[in-house]
Amino acid sequence: MRIAFLMDPIERVLIDKDTTFALALEAQARGHEVFTLGPHDLRAADGTVYARLSPTKVQRVAPPAHATVGPAVDTDLRTIDALFVRTDPPFDSTYLYVTQLLEIVRDRVLVLNDPRGLRDANEKLYALHFPEVMPRTIVTTREDDIRAFLEALGGPGVIKPLDGAGGRGIMVLDLRDQNFRSIIETTTDAGRRYCMVQEYLPAVRKGDKRILLLEGEPLGAILRVPRADEARSNIHVGGRVEPVELDDDDRRIVAAVAPKLRADGLVFVGLDVIGGRLTEVNVTSPTGIQELSRFTGTQPEAKVIAWIEQRVRARRAD
Repeated sequence: MRIAFLMDPIERVLIDKDTTFALALEAQARGHEVFTLGPHDLRAADGTVYARLSPTKVQRVAPPAHATVGPAVDTDLRTIDALFVRTDPPFDSTYLYVTQLLEIVRDRVLVLNDPRGLRDANEKLYALHFPEVMPRTIVTTREDDIRAFLEALGGPGVIKPLDGAGGRGIMVLDLRDQNFRSIIETTTDAGRRYCMVQEYLPAVRKGDKRILLLEGEPLGAILRVPRADEARSNIHVGGRVEPVELDDDDRRIVAAVAPKLRADGLVFVGLDVIGGRLTEVNVTSPTGIQELSRFTGTQPEAKVIAWIEQRVRARRAD
């Protein structure tokens, strides 16, 4: 197959952590051609979409030798079998336009995740479809809403910008904090931007589970444990990664979200779960596959590429 990865510059990836690198390495090991491109490498013309695709070879050695990137060639995307959309958030205007361009070829190219699903699924707001498995949550621009919410909780909350990633901008919010109003002003841009506020879950001190799903089925989970001096557990801000098993609460959450994920074409997804409650649904570039592979020895990246092989064969048969 010919598999393309729309991603951030491969020269900057961390070879022992990056999920996109692991998927590309597995695809190459299985005999497929690997290409890379960036979000500005697309163009539409003549009723189709072209991309400046760079043939790419990867190997698990120290940078910069980990990736050999050939000259970019202007290519009709319809000649590609599968395309991973793996650029990191935020979801900005460029990202939106990329999904709209990929819409033109989605019936000819297997795109993961589906561009329609990517447009619809804000990683914070998408979880609101499943209130029965979420912590208590509000989305608002107003300080008085947030104040009333925390008063009703009788304890602290967590405030999140809707376009953040990797834990950026997430803060514990306490009515007793002299910075309370300033935090809200900063996050909402003085009431001009929406934010999410959730009840603070003390279980986060034990860790935040990342459950990786492939077409609604769990590949496994890892546990991200925050540093002692940090409220956030994200790997990007120093969270420690530990092995973990799925429990009954996790399986209940997966059962709740899987049908909608499948319907929306969201094939490779990461669920964030704290204390048995769903906090986010990561669809743009979920991470954690290398850590999961090391802990379990199950090679989840191989299962993802095998799923693509099966789907591409089925498309060719049609």
